[in-house]
Amino acid sequence: MSVLDRLGQKLLFAFDPETAHGLSIAALRCGVPVGAPAIRDHRLTVSICGLDFPNPLGMAAGYDKNAEVPDALLGLGFGFAEVGTITPLAQAGNPKPRIFRLTADDAVINRLGFNNEGHAAAEKRLAARKGRGGIVGVNIGANKDSSDRIGDYERGVARFAQYASYLTVNISSPNTPGLRNMQAREQLGELLSRVMAARAAATAQPPVFLKIAPDLVEAELEDIAAEVTEKRVDGVIVSNTTISRPPLRSGDTARESGGLSGKPLFERSTIVLAKMRKLLGPELAIVGVGGVDSADTALDKIRAGADLVQLYTGMIYAGPSLPGRILSGMARFVEKERLKSICELRDSRLDFWASRQL
Repeated sequence: MSVLDRLGQKLLFAFDPETAHGLSIAALRCGVPVGAPAIRDHRLTVSICGLDFPNPLGMAAGYDKNAEVPDALLGLGFGFAEVGTITPLAQAGNPKPRIFRLTADDAVINRLGFNNEGHAAAEKRLAARKGRGGIVGVNIGANKDSSDRIGDYERGVARFAQYASYLTVNISSPNTPGLRNMQAREQLGELLSRVMAARAAATAQPPVFLKIAPDLVEAELEDIAAEVTEKRVDGVIVSNTTISRPPLRSGDTARESGGLSGKPLFERSTIVLAKMRKLLGPELAIVGVGGVDSADTALDKIRAGADLVQLYTGMIYAGPSLPGRILSGMARFVEKERLKSICELRDSRLDFWASRQL
């Protein structure tokens, strides 16, 4: 970490996690210089789903829930930014406190519950930036008390298709009761059919990705892969936070309920990623998320089958210059290995990761 990152972390860690998050959003919104400009290297470009990503590193959903700072995130060096999760109606989410730092583990537990300002507020901001360029995905979800959750996803597609570089259907948060049940094959089949029909009827047809949980067994992964293939979904994001608890060092905080993210999620999420690549084959896009906090971990996701990678928790502990450091590390790697493109690395350790037990 740079001296500036260390000072910033010390300042933010003086506040509770949710307040610190709000302060970081405010800093980006106000244009405070929080990170050095990232390098640009043509060997890091990735072209998938009709989109040309300047590099494979993205900011995951969950940070910019209300589409307040996507351009500022791109300015940190990210090749793409994903905003949301956004639900049709504004909702407060679960009671506070609901974010917990596990500093001894470089991890976070959250049980936020899709707290956001709703479709209208996000649409206003995304409409204002239309035409600026840069790849900005929109992550859509369902309201907790919705009587028609699939309908909520249809409304998300209809509302944001014209603004989104891609859309992510998030059915894998552990913090909305019953949401993960939509990963079961029958419900998933109906959901994806209606989502893809909604996209076909929209004014624009961006790629659609499905974001899945890391807490799935192999039979469930097989069902998801079959439905994704049959319904012609463009890609899969692997993965959301986990409800499992690997060995942790953070004492009582580690026993909080919610989804665990950060370094302890890396192994399981990478195994699931590789297994999905095996099931989906080489053509569909996969985004690897979970425990990315360095060039090495980002490269490992690509080796395991990811076209793109995302991070969030890693930046909490490593600071806003992390994207630039990861990209510099990637550029050094491709130079050392004499690769023409970072894409040549994909699947090079697929069998190793896919053979691991969940």
